Amino acid sequence: MRSWEEHRHPVITVLPWALLAALAGFTVAEKHGEPGSLAVDLGLCGLAALWMLVLFALRPAWRLRPILMTVFVSGLLVIMAALVVRDPWFGAFVPAAYVYAFRLIPWPWQLPLIAAVALIAGTAQAAEIDKSTTLGMLSFFAVLLVNVVPMCVFAWLVWLSARRSAEREKALEDVREANLQLGATLAENERLHEQLLDKAREAGVHDERRRMAREIHDTLAQGLTGIIAQLRAAEQVPENQREWRRHLASATDLARESLAEARRSVHALRPEPLRTARLDEALAEVTERWSARTGIPAELTTTGTARALGADTETALLRVAQEALANVARHARANRVGVTLSYFAEEVAVDVLDDGRGFEPGARNGETGFGLSGMRQRVEGVRGTLQVESRPGAGTGISARVPAGTEERS
Repeated sequence: MRSWEEHRHPVITVLPWALLAALAGFTVAEKHGEPGSLAVDLGLCGLAALWMLVLFALRPAWRLRPILMTVFVSGLLVIMAALVVRDPWFGAFVPAAYVYAFRLIPWPWQLPLIAAVALIAGTAQAAEIDKSTTLGMLSFFAVLLVNVVPMCVFAWLVWLSARRSAEREKALEDVREANLQLGATLAENERLHEQLLDKAREAGVHDERRRMAREIHDTLAQGLTGIIAQLRAAEQVPENQREWRRHLASATDLARESLAEARRSVHALRPEPLRTARLDEALAEVTERWSARTGIPAELTTTGTARALGADTETALLRVAQEALANVARHARANRVGVTLSYFAEEVAVDVLDDGRGFEPGARNGETGFGLSGMRQRVEGVRGTLQVESRPGAGTGISARVPAGTEERS
């Protein structure tokens, strides 16, 4: 209600002047035979025009200053009251006063000014009532009440409607702001989602590379190492055709096994020994074949009740045992190896012990080698632990312990 558009509307800038000019003209027509009284009326009309000109028309910026506008409307009402007391027809100026009061004065200062305008209007309407009698005075006050009460109620309703409209506008503005924030949040979530997808893809690629590195180490590297060992052994007995052929046949078998395991690793399939057998049976086969190939006595001991385990658990334990045996063949110079598979109530353990030369854990080519780190990654991948115990000249013990999962084997 107090916007510049409201204050420039013709109803507030033109209407009061038009009413004042019309009433001044009417007064001249009515009192042309009474020069003295006409002069006073025209003087009051001129004062009202000057008051509106100085405080309102020539100072647009003042229209947004509530205290100054309250002074302006109050002064104008005083002039109006004087005009109405002299000539009741000046009550026709009341619409202009209502316009000023409603559009220039904020709540709650607006209410007493509206009541004052209504009193002036009622006074003009009751000008012909005989106020010398009781009935006349009651009629006069009734006219005043009929003007004041409805206009004050109307002013309150206008204020209430304006407040509700402002609250609705604020609510709509809050909704618009919330929608903008929601849009920004959704855009940020979309960006974060894209980042998470990128990181997930990177993590997937990294995990797959690590898996392939472990599989290549556990299949191709071990197989190639065994093939080289068999070929070197064949070179040592060139004149013994039987031994030469045995080593050559072992190298050929290792090559075939390594190729098959490499293909299975690429496709993330279970190791060949676990395709149709449980872990205890697969470990017995791996131990026996390793012993026959290397010539080092090795024995598998199983404790507890053998049972099927999860595919990942069995694969991890089998690969740990294979890597431990491969390390014995490459480094330990052992005379005997013991492999123990233990089934406990809550976990399963595989221990590989040898009586070889041992090493210092954590030293170069010891705990830092990819073989041991790969074994540790495999075991930790199924929520297990790996322990390595060794001393130079006292052999090596590797123990892998994992929770005994009950999921079916794939």
